[in-house]
Amino acid sequence: MAEDITDVVENVTTHMDLLRFATAGSVDDGKSTLIGRLLLDSKSIFEDQLEAVETTSKGKGYDYTDLALLTDGLRSEREQGITIDVAYRYFATPKRKFIIADTPGHVQYTRNMVTGASTADLGLVLVDARQGLTEQSRRHAVILSLLRVPHLVLAVNKMDLVDYSEEVFTKIHDEFTQFATKLSIPDLTVIPISALAGDNVVNRSEAMSWYSGPTLLHHLENVHVASDRDLIDARFPVQYVVRPKSDEFHDYRGYAGQVAGGVMKPGDEVVVLPSGMTSKIAGIDLFDQEITEAYPPMSVTVRLEDDVDVSRGDMIARVKNAPSPSQDIDAMVCWMTTTPLKNRQKLAIKHTTRTARAMVKDIQYRLDVNTLHRDQEAGELGVNEIGRVQLRTTVPLLSDSYSKNRTTGSFILIDEGTGVTVGAGMIL
Repeated sequence: MAEDITDVVENVTTHMDLLRFATAGSVDDGKSTLIGRLLLDSKSIFEDQLEAVETTSKGKGYDYTDLALLTDGLRSEREQGITIDVAYRYFATPKRKFIIADTPGHVQYTRNMVTGASTADLGLVLVDARQGLTEQSRRHAVILSLLRVPHLVLAVNKMDLVDYSEEVFTKIHDEFTQFATKLSIPDLTVIPISALAGDNVVNRSEAMSWYSGPTLLHHLENVHVASDRDLIDARFPVQYVVRPKSDEFHDYRGYAGQVAGGVMKPGDEVVVLPSGMTSKIAGIDLFDQEITEAYPPMSVTVRLEDDVDVSRGDMIARVKNAPSPSQDIDAMVCWMTTTPLKNRQKLAIKHTTRTARAMVKDIQYRLDVNTLHRDQEAGELGVNEIGRVQLRTTVPLLSDSYSKNRTTGSFILIDEGTGVTVGAGMIL
């Protein structure tokens, strides 16, 4: 079994050339400028885009190109000079493809930051070298820790404004490292940079010869993320039943979805939940070809040897390693709407591909993400607040803890009247 997992990790590493990372930090720490610098120096910007940014920068009277304009796309963002919504940007190098989520720094946009970081493999927290660690820097580190983002980079930005001082960098490095010991951060890297000047972003800085670590892009290209996924506990939420209406595939019956955990191979004995019916995997199809194994985050179609009753919302798992169905959910919830979350409130809940109704049994405490204080007297959660909530669902959910599997351990809460997503949860 151990050899099988090792082979799969190597296989995932070979094909897994995508890194999702989210930026976070205080307002004006230079998140959007840093992303602009990454795009510019990695040759990922078209000439007309750069010309438009240069023209806009000159129109504002800048004596430099405002790289933040490459990501701050909303008019209100450009007018205020802040990031409001999550801006997604895509670029690639010969080693890896990247999806960047540029998240806001303001307290009132915490929900946007949670949205952008929820699928990230790596969190990039920026601090201004002149300001040091701020309340917002700590808050975003806490949120990234709650979201179980496995890799964290602290980028000490604007080193050019403190004369590239090693002493300033060391002070921030030591202070943040000590703070991180209170959090669940498996992998922490600290890099001194200047996004505006380009020091240690893509190219190594000659002004900081005292720093011997990697540049930011080198670290992003080489950080190992394949083993972060659960390759032991097989989880396959069924999204769609495939029954082609053609004579050629008259007897074809497959179950399409995205592998949420573990490794699945033809011949594996599996159980379909919640019915409990067992069968074996007859084959796994990827597009128009049959493959020998499937692992996260592949989207595939699974065929079973027996005609068991399987529909959307069901889950295929290993017979001796299946999640226990439960209607009682204990979770950390980030509330995302101005109408507060209260006890006895009824909502719709979407977990993997299954949708049900839920009622709030108890709000145990509200978490102060700045101090980690638990307010057990809180009777409700307001917009952008995070707290521990107990829910009761109308049907059992097939879940794992969020620390074990970020896909089967998460859910969203939906207002039944409007259909709007009002909360995001991480199962404890």
